[in-house]
This record gives sequence, C-alpha cells and structure tokens, in this order.
Amino acid sequence: MTKSGLPWWRGGVIYQIYPRSFLDSDGDGVGDLPGICARLDYVASLGVEAIWIAPFFTSPMADFGYDIADYRDVDPLFGTLADFDRLLARAHRLGLKVMIDQVLSHTSVEHPWFRESRQSRDNPKADWYVWADPKADGTPPNNWLSLFGGSAWQWEPRRGQYYLHNFLAQQPDLNFHQPAVRAAMLENVRFWLDRGVDGLRLDAINFCFHDAQLRDNPPKPPHERTGRGFSADNPYAFQYHWYNNTQPENLGFLEALRALLDRYPDVVALGEISSEDSLATMAEYTRGRRLHMGYSFELLTEDFSAAHIRGTVERLEAQMSDGWPCWAISNHDVARVLTRWGGARPSARLASQLTALVCSLRGSVCVYQGEELGLTEAEVPFESLRDPYGIAFWPNFKGRDGCRTPMPWDSRAAHAGFSDTHAWLPVPDEHRALAVDLQEADPQSALHGFRAFLRWRRTQPALREGTIRFLDVPEPVLAFERRHAGQRLIAVFNLSGDVVDVELPVAATLVPLTGHGLLQGELQGRRLWLPGAGSLFARID
Repeated sequence: MTKSGLPWWRGGVIYQIYPRSFLDSDGDGVGDLPGICARLDYVASLGVEAIWIAPFFTSPMADFGYDIADYRDVDPLFGTLADFDRLLARAHRLGLKVMIDQVLSHTSVEHPWFRESRQSRDNPKADWYVWADPKADGTPPNNWLSLFGGSAWQWEPRRGQYYLHNFLAQQPDLNFHQPAVRAAMLENVRFWLDRGVDGLRLDAINFCFHDAQLRDNPPKPPHERTGRGFSADNPYAFQYHWYNNTQPENLGFLEALRALLDRYPDVVALGEISSEDSLATMAEYTRGRRLHMGYSFELLTEDFSAAHIRGTVERLEAQMSDGWPCWAISNHDVARVLTRWGGARPSARLASQLTALVCSLRGSVCVYQGEELGLTEAEVPFESLRDPYGIAFWPNFKGRDGCRTPMPWDSRAAHAGFSDTHAWLPVPDEHRALAVDLQEADPQSALHGFRAFLRWRRTQPALREGTIRFLDVPEPVLAFERRHAGQRLIAVFNLSGDVVDVELPVAATLVPLTGHGLLQGELQGRRLWLPGAGSLFARID
C-alpha cells in the first residue's frame, strides 16, 4: 500500500526488463538473472515501483522464451531458481516489487504436455491442445491465420489432425475449454505466487479461448488492415479476428485467476490485450473481480498526434468503469518510441517529453529498459537478425530485434558493457553515445531528467490518483487537467518541432520544473508559448 492507502501498483511505474539484453554475467553473450540482480541498484535509483521481467523459463527459445517448455523452472541460459530467489530478495530489500511474465494461452512444442498430446487421439493429454480434423480436401479446418504469417494450423501426422497456433508453429495453443488445462495453468501461477512474486504480466491473455465451433473469421476491408506490430502486407491484417481469440468463456477464467491472486496480499495482474476492439476488451477484462489492470497497443503505433492520444484515452475512460488502465509507449514488441514518433533524427529533448507525457496520463505506466536513456531503434542488418518474425517478413518489416539490442552501460567497454565477450545482438554505435556512464556524468541527460520527473510525480497526487479531462486546444498541442482532492494540475505538450502559441481555456500558474530535462514554455494567464517538443505543467489555484 502507498501512504494514501492505495495499492502500490495503482499509479505506479513498472520498469520492463528484457533479460536477454540487460546484462550478461557469465560471458555467453546473453543477459541473465544474475545480470539483472547486479543492476538492481540502478533500477531502484530510477524511482520506479516495480520491475517486470520477460520470460526466463525453460524454453527452446523459438520465440525467445515466449514458448515455454517448463513453467516452473529457469532456463539454464538465464540461471537457476536459486538465482531468481536471490534476485527477488535483493529487489525487495531495495523496495522494488517484482512482476513476471506468464504465457498462459500456449506452450512450446517441447512441453511434455504437447509431446504426449501429439502422439494419439486417446492419450490422457489428447484434448489439452486445440486439435481439428482437416476438411475433405485435406486443407486446414478453417481460415484462421497466425500473427507470424500463414495458416494458424499445423499438420501432425501422428494424429492425422491439425493443431492450432496463433503465433509460431512451435507455440501450440492450449485448449482452455478443457477444465484440467485451466486447473493446471492456475497451479503453475500458484508456484510463483508461493515463491513471493508481486505480480504477473499476462501475455496475450485474450487468446486463451478459441471459438469451439471453429467458425471462419470474416474478411476485413483494405482500409482497416492495420494493427499491433503488423502492416497491411501481413495477411493476418486481412481478417476480423472474432473467433480465434477474445471469447466470452475467458471471463470466467479471469475470475478464477483473480480468486487465486486475492489469496496473496498486494499481488497484481496486468493483462496484455490485443483484440479487434482492445479498449473495449481492456474495460471488460478489468471490470469487477477480473484483472487489476490492462494495457493494449493503441499507443504503441506510429500515430503521434494529439488527436490520437486524446481519442485513445477518452474512448477508454468512457468504457472503463471500475477498472484501471496501464499505459506503455515502448516495449519489446515494437520499434522504440524515439524513432517511431520522432523519426530518423529525433529531438534530443523528445525522450524527456515523452516520459512526462505517458507518466501524466491517468493510470499506471510500463517503461521499457533504455527508454530512460532515450535509446532509438537500432538498425540490425539482415545477417544479424534473430527474430523469426522479422526474418519471415524482411525487408518490408524488420521484426523486433531493433528494440531488443543490449543495454549500453559503459561507452568505453566492449559491447558497451553488456558483455565481456560478445552480444547476441549487435550494439549500435549511436547507443554508445547514450550509455549510462555518460548520462550519469551529464546533469542535463535524459537519464537525470527521467529520475527527476519521477521524483516530482511522486509528490503530485493528481498525477498518480486523479481524474483526467482533456482541454480543447489545436493540434499539435495536447493538454489535459488532472484533478484530485482539491489539487488541479494542467499538463501541456507540444508534439511538433516548431514553436506554438496557444490560449488555454482556463487561467493557470506555471509550475517550474528545473532539472527535469524538459523544454518548458512561458505562461501568462491563459496564453502560453511552447518550444518544439516542449512541455508545461501549470497549477489552477
């Protein structure tokens, strides 16, 4: 609980760690749990409430850990269960909560359950995955597509049937219509709750159930073929995904999951949601005793406009009654926000502005490792790509490797201090110039600005707990009021590179924020002037 009596996560900032790319402690070129433990002092210094660690479980790594072969053990690539326990204890001593990824909708083909299920149609695990007979002509049972391209059905000759995979063929979907599957997955969650984790990030949580009738997805017109992490040239965008995910039966499972979580004090569940109407699903999944929070990909797109940000937040606010949102503008699945929203040569101050913007919206926040440094998207040559998604769709879509390159810790060291030997992905030269050691020495750096803003934010109840109301100002300016217990705070952001002159609908007094890395404007009554990538906070007395 916070001093105000609210749960720690409500309004908190969660720092996402992609373990492969954080710090390599054993010289194999891949980051690991001891590496994370070694840098927890740095993470705690940022002023975040929690860390979220991407999957570190036993896996053949077809999708870099999101294909799990053992839910209750650590892959040797990342360390041991004892290493995780040490990390958890160290984080707690530093005042950090620890959230872990749980990938519930699918497993690896190497999971013992699937190895058994694929052998025959009458073994004890025969119906633990989604199996279906072919059509009369031998083609898949319906038109469902994989997010990674092509049919979502893979032929299995041992059973003479197809199995469903919404993602890679190495990631078969579990059959959540089978009660034993739901019970087993809850037991896997319980294993980590008993170990002391403080929360779960639930990967693709709306993909647990499929339409039991296996109905075809309807076609989508060309002008609507956009979505999370894929472009119009990915056939996945050609359908409305009404039947391969986001089924009504999932609500009952979420309530069962919440009932389990409620047995553990101060534990939180954050669901990743990607559906045909992700905002409506977020509202539905966080209503009542379901998930504590949800986040979607609406602010992880290329649309950087006041209208898009305002429209996204207002649509969610209109639908979310008793739930709580979580916002992210970068993560391990999309191009880094500095490049996505700032272009090939983003303004040096844009990183500080975007931190202030996302941390001022109503809700909790997920920030991705390196966001505090202002890292840009890395250009990874084809021969160095590791992401199967990028390899399959090259060159139109380059995959997710560009946001997953190693953290730059030391500008002078080999591989920027990530590893003493080699790195699983190359460290771009431009990231060396943004390394932690250089930014620590520069009081005006994005890193110091990040820390300063989060320190100030903690002192502002309106930003952590208050309501939000957008103000009518013209593009490219975004302005909104946060209000809580008599405090009224206005946040204004110039999303362009040019100076703007705007009149606010209310008079306010400037709140000076020196040392926060922000380009601030001038305010006289209702009139304000904002430089390019400028930000302004004002108080209504």
